[in-house]
Amino acid sequence: MTGKSRGEVRYVILKPLGYPLKASYHEYPKVDNLKVFDRYAKDQWKGEYIFKGKMLFDVRMFPDFAFEVVNCEPEEGMIGDGTIFLVESKSNDITTELVVDVGLEDVVGQDEAKKKARIILEYLKNPKKFGKWAPKNVLFYGPPGTGKTMTAKALANEAHVPFLSVKSTKLIGEHVGDGARRIHELYERARQLSPCIVFLDEFDSIALDRSYQDLRGDVSEVVNALLTELDGIEMNDGICTIAATNRIDMLDASIRSRFEEEIEFRLPGLEERQKILEKNLSDFPVSVNADLNEIARVTEGFSGRDLVEKVIKASLHRAIVEGKDVLNTEDFIMSISRVSKPSKQPPKQMFV
Repeated sequence: MTGKSRGEVRYVILKPLGYPLKASYHEYPKVDNLKVFDRYAKDQWKGEYIFKGKMLFDVRMFPDFAFEVVNCEPEEGMIGDGTIFLVESKSNDITTELVVDVGLEDVVGQDEAKKKARIILEYLKNPKKFGKWAPKNVLFYGPPGTGKTMTAKALANEAHVPFLSVKSTKLIGEHVGDGARRIHELYERARQLSPCIVFLDEFDSIALDRSYQDLRGDVSEVVNALLTELDGIEMNDGICTIAATNRIDMLDASIRSRFEEEIEFRLPGLEERQKILEKNLSDFPVSVNADLNEIARVTEGFSGRDLVEKVIKASLHRAIVEGKDVLNTEDFIMSISRVSKPSKQPPKQMFV
């Protein structure tokens, strides 16, 4: 217990754990209707004090079946009439998070992108203020590793709203109707949790220009279902859809037109690369005696992710293996020399 206020929690994410004893007659419950489960959960757990990691036991339909509190907002408190429940499943492709560990200040650089993205933050804080002028569909584009996902999560954190994410490749089902069902399931969940962010990663995998779709297979049912949701046939008040792509030039024009705002993310400049290095080395497990300006200078064309994964992490791992206690400039330069220098823009490619 942390001694914080015992006020009502707004959101609770539960993970099914199972029964304490295994028996052949036990039926494993599956939550098909989140709204019905929400009412059922409040009826039996109202007044329960919860926090991350606590277990809740079913006492009605499936006695002794355990659920674990994966996350809640705020971090602890009482279950009340206003609490919204969500049950996660291992087989579910839709991820729901209550982001707490990243803010816009953690996104180094991208000042213009963050400035434009603040309209999303204002909308999520007060959806009714915007009415029909709401920024409901926003497209983040730019090279990989430039902070698109991080910025979207930061917006969810600062607005104190759930973050629903899915890789667009997961929306393409094996059977007819699977894709459309997953799209509608995603937005049905979003409507329950509104206000919230729906984040569609790798968006070009389903939103390719029609000239490329024959090469990727038929995704028309996914696209049609998505267009229905983006057009707001259902009431999507308080829902902001953010799609992220590395190849905006390959998106289908009809889909791209549904996004009211396009926000570009660029590769970091010299000063930004140095800030990324400084930020990520601030809590490094070994000592660093290196010229970060020089390292930043020779990493032109690297994204933030490149700097962290290909330079910093690679140098640390090699230092641990070699038993070094201090990393110098040459250690980082060696890591840089072992990877291909990224191009400033992703190469054009055909999909097969």
